[in-house]
This record gives sequence, C-alpha cells and structure tokens, in this order.
Amino acid sequence: MARDLSRSLSLPLRPSIAADSILNSVPDPILVVDPNGVINFVNSAAEQFFDAGASVLTRLRLDEVLPFASPVLGLVQQVRAQESSVSEYEVDFGSARFGARPVDVQVAPVLDAPGHVMICIQQRTIAQKIDRQLTHRGAARSVTGMAAVLAHEVKNPLSGIRGAAQLLEANVPDGDRDLIKLICEETDRICALVDRMEVFTDRQPAFRNTVNIHQVLEHVRRLASSGFARNIRFVEAYDPSLPEVLGDRDQLIQVFLNLVKNAAEAVPEKGGEITLTTAYRHGVRLARPGSRKRMRLPLEVTVRDNGEGVSPDVQAHLFEPFVTTKSTGTGLGLALVAKIIGDHGGMIECDSEPRRTIFRVLLPVEGG
Repeated sequence: MARDLSRSLSLPLRPSIAADSILNSVPDPILVVDPNGVINFVNSAAEQFFDAGASVLTRLRLDEVLPFASPVLGLVQQVRAQESSVSEYEVDFGSARFGARPVDVQVAPVLDAPGHVMICIQQRTIAQKIDRQLTHRGAARSVTGMAAVLAHEVKNPLSGIRGAAQLLEANVPDGDRDLIKLICEETDRICALVDRMEVFTDRQPAFRNTVNIHQVLEHVRRLASSGFARNIRFVEAYDPSLPEVLGDRDQLIQVFLNLVKNAAEAVPEKGGEITLTTAYRHGVRLARPGSRKRMRLPLEVTVRDNGEGVSPDVQAHLFEPFVTTKSTGTGLGLALVAKIIGDHGGMIECDSEPRRTIFRVLLPVEGG
C-alpha cells in the first residue's frame, strides 16, 4: 500500500484548469477591484447579478456601481489596510441602477497582487426563503384557529343580538330607532368580517385536478382588464412548454386575481404596467409539512408591477394576517394567498423596490 501511495505521488499532475474557468463556475457573483478602484474582473454570476456584461462592468469603478457611502467601499478600504479578509452580513449591495439587494459580502486581498481585492457576494439563500415560508404557514395556521373560534363563539351570539334588536325596534320611540338600526348594521359588519375569516378554516379541497396555469392566468387577466385594471397595460411572457399543476383551479384563480388586484392598486394612474410571467426553474425542493417527502417546485409564476413598492418594514410581515398598507384594507388577502399556496405545497415570495415589485409563486407540477 505504501508502495502504491509513493507511486501515485510520483505521477505527473493533471494540467491546471484556467482560473477564469473556475471562477466562472462559482454560482456566487465575484468581482476583482484594482488599487484604483476599477473593476478588473467579474465572473458569469456577477454579470447575471448586475444584469450587465463583463465588457461594461470592467470599464467602471466600484463606486460607480455602488451608491454613495456604501458599506462595501469601507470594507474594501479595511481589507487593503489590514491585508486580511472581512465579512459583512445583510449589506445593501444596491444602487439606483441595479436596485436594492440585501446580501452577505466577503472581501479578501488577492495574493501576489498588491492593492487588488476580491469581492464575493452571497445572495439570500433558499434556506432563508424556506424559513420565511414556515413563518407564512405558521401565520396561516393561527388564522385558521382564530376563524374557528370566531365562527362558533362570535357569530352565533351576534345573530342573537341582531334578532333581539329587531324585536325591540317595534317597541322603542321613533327617536331611538336609529340606535337599533346602528346595532343591526354593526352586527352585520362584524358578521361579514367573520365570513371572510371563515375562508381560512382548515378544509382541504375535496377534489384536485390537473390545471393549465396559463389558462388560469388568462382568465385572471380578462377579469382584471374588463374591471379594476381596464386602464392598465398587461405584458405576458409565458413558457408554453410548462407541464400542468395538480390543484384547485378556482383557488388558483383566487390567488392570482388577488395578486393582480394588489398590483393594479399599486401602479401609477398613468403608465401603470403589470407583467405576468411563467418559467421552469430547476433545483427547488421543499419538504411537505408532516412528511419526509420532498416536493419539486419547478413551476414559477410571477406578477410584477411598476408601483411605488413595499417598505422593508411591511415586506417582512406582508403575508401575516391583518398587515396591510391600504387605509380601508383588512390585511386578509395576502394571508389567504399564502394559505392557499401552502395548501398546494408551494411557496410565495415578494421582492420589492421602487418601480419594481415582484410576487413570485413556486408550485409543484403534476406528478412531481
């Protein structure tokens, strides 16, 4: 065995692979910046991250890519001064040109190249997305329990209150009948809210079938274009080769109609635009709740609008019940969307910045 080991060590090494090929194979964006702050190299992932080619990026200085006083610029100076690598988490690696993008950043000096630094950008991981999905599902479960309580413990007494008020109406002076009317109107309003909450009850769809997601989206678009979104431009970019989804067609229509309605309310009065896209994405898997089986979620549907965007404070809780940015909203629409998508074994995410908000839905395909 020792003879075999010594023999293997004496064999010639394989030809080295070009460093550019290795860096272009790395899935995380990588930049190399020279002592003057000019970007010398970007890998393929960085081109995708910045939505620009290497020929464009390597003509720019790092401070032209980043916003003024970006913390990344400070990290680069720190690495040059200390000649050691540093890491920073949840950094806003964005600008007016490329948009806001919270990422983790690692900056390190380049060996044998004084003053040069390498910047490695790690985007939000799928693990973090799944963690948010679990939060969404937990919020939906809490609403499910609340809906059951409201239906049994609140709605029935309200019916009794309304009936008693109607009986009193015939025996009270005319001046007090407005109070009776007010009692009836308020009980009706509360009952209507309870009815909306009852859609969260934990009743799974009795029947599911294969659904063509493009037919669902086309139905939603026609409904929106003939009603609340008649003055808004729709752009459709569909992948016609997508397989079908196993699900409830009516519930999926409800999901995307809700998302499109939110988008329609967010876009400007003039120049409002909503983009609907579908695509096939490989590599996304999610465990079924209460099961070890993992589902593939390759079917991606996005609803994008050019509205003002959602503030980061609200975005973190967007799918929780009673969270809304509308003055007259109840905050139940997106919570219901999250529940329905969760019931279908899927995921929903929101990425928002000014003039660009995207709701991204990932769904399992039929047989997946």
